[in-house]
Amino acid sequence: MALDIRLFPCLGDNYGFLVRDAATGVVATIDTPDADRILAELEASGWGRLDLILNTHWHPDHAGGNAAVQATTGCRIVGPDEVRRIAPLDRVVAGGEVVMLGETALEVTATPGHTLGHVVYRSAADGEALVGDTVFVLGCGRLFEGTAEQMWASLSALATWPDDTRIWCAHEYTAANARFALSLDDRPEMQAHAEAIFAARERGEATVPTVLGVEKRFNPFLTAADAAEFARRRTAKDGFSG
Repeated sequence: MALDIRLFPCLGDNYGFLVRDAATGVVATIDTPDADRILAELEASGWGRLDLILNTHWHPDHAGGNAAVQATTGCRIVGPDEVRRIAPLDRVVAGGEVVMLGETALEVTATPGHTLGHVVYRSAADGEALVGDTVFVLGCGRLFEGTAEQMWASLSALATWPDDTRIWCAHEYTAANARFALSLDDRPEMQAHAEAIFAARERGEATVPTVLGVEKRFNPFLTAADAAEFARRRTAKDGFSG
């Protein structure tokens, strides 16, 4: 099996993703942060089609381009029920379901916290996960709707995946997240990890994707001991200006 993933920057700090099942050529976009940018990237890819929009949650920088992309490509729109707050859906999905992208099975996991209906998509066979705003490199999504306990449970569920799972998160927040992580973690290996991130960003390089095993070592929201410590760290990050 093979899953091709094209990452590209859009808006201020979002990433867009085009995902193709290599066996069948079926293509999806993960969220629609910027319809024009997605359509331009689709043309540049040479993949020649767009079959699905797979929404992770309802926020406008993730579902705001649904109508325009569908109008141009005729694709179907799949996502959690909350997306209906701003756009129609052709199929509503929830945790425990599977979306087929050609021959690739994308498992849907519910990850409430950032929003109440947030979901993520994972190809277990390919070791690839597209996680929206649930987890970032050295970070996690703000709790706009859910509770700290919900987000902790969501992150804990993701942490059970194999350590070599590649994590494709939807924003380039990594330098700021690294500065916060350094305020909590003075291990030499944490310092080295942060310095490598700062250098990559100075070169204009993306820090996405990351690898789950690395996040379990360094991400302060995954290394918390329990939900209470996670809540304290999330509150501290919200007010952090370092």
